[in-house]
Amino acid sequence: MLEHAPTLQLIGVAVLAAAAVAWTVVLLRLLRRPGLRTVVRRPARQLPALPRQNRVGPAQESVELTPAEQDAFAGLIRRLANG
Repeated sequence: MLEHAPTLQLIGVAVLAAAAVAWTVVLLRLLRRPGLRTVVRRPARQLPALPRQNRVGPAQESVELTPAEQDAFAGLIRRLANG
């Protein structure tokens, strides 16, 4: 199969393979550096331009249903459950 490929195409494949190997070697060397393994995390500071955010959500609301509404809701649930 290679005997039918033009010379420039074979040279291109060889150059791409060499570039891929070189890229892999450089990437592995960068990842093995000791400076990249130890990441120092700074404590999060609140930005002065943003207002304080509440950590608590709104109060939970509930509504009492009438017996007719409860029956209608039960019927809806039955219809949805049966598909």
